[in-house]
Amino acid sequence: MDSMAEIFMNRSDNELIIAKSLKIISEDEKFKEDLSIPNNMTFYSAVISHAYYSIFYAAKALLILKGIKTSSPDIHRKTYEEFESKFVNTGIIDIKLLEIYKNIIIKADTLLEIFKSEKWKRGNFTYNTLPQANKEPAQESINNSTLFVSSIFEIINKLKN
Repeated sequence: MDSMAEIFMNRSDNELIIAKSLKIISEDEKFKEDLSIPNNMTFYSAVISHAYYSIFYAAKALLILKGIKTSSPDIHRKTYEEFESKFVNTGIIDIKLLEIYKNIIIKADTLLEIFKSEKWKRGNFTYNTLPQANKEPAQESINNSTLFVSSIFEIINKLKN
């Protein structure tokens, strides 16, 4: 496997673990006490941001595995557009997901909508909202990221074999 694809897969895992950990820290008084974090402080905005990056790096890993590289400027937009045009619009994602999930149909549009939604939330909730107000969107971001990343990693693992 392309070493850069593996690096992006690891980065995606790392970002998802960070997102989940920050959510736990935001909600667990014992963690806050142990870490000397004020009880009223939360990290939900960071949860959303890290969940987005988990999705972003998973998409990058799949693109790189297929020989598609994106770079600055506008790397996020370019990555999204390449993911959409190369995997969603061509039906590659649907076919691979159907192979992986024989009894569960996850349409490529669902994955694309998760990617689009998380990209929007990263900007909106990171820059425009108080962190404490983001508890519900943070959990949704973790759920979306977990679904997206596990689906993409399944596709990557199928392509490797």
